[in-house]
Amino acid sequence: MVDLLISIVVEIIWGLVGLIFRGICELLDILFFYDRTKRLAAQATGSDEIVEVPADPKVLPPAAERALAEAEQRRDAAAHD
Repeated sequence: MVDLLISIVVEIIWGLVGLIFRGICELLDILFFYDRTKRLAAQATGSDEIVEVPADPKVLPPAAERALAEAEQRRDAAAHD
């Protein structure tokens, strides 16, 4: 009876060890995938960023804002006709 109990406990412990090992392997797979994707992006684009973030937009001068507003008004007027 004791042998059966010991073998059950050993099986549970090995199951937990296997589960922890598989979890570590999955985590390493995810980390390697991220690193390889970053390296591929660097080779393809020449940048080490996965996604290029554009710079802050420049503020338009008042004349350009007026020109854009007039163009939108003309487009809206043409769409309603």
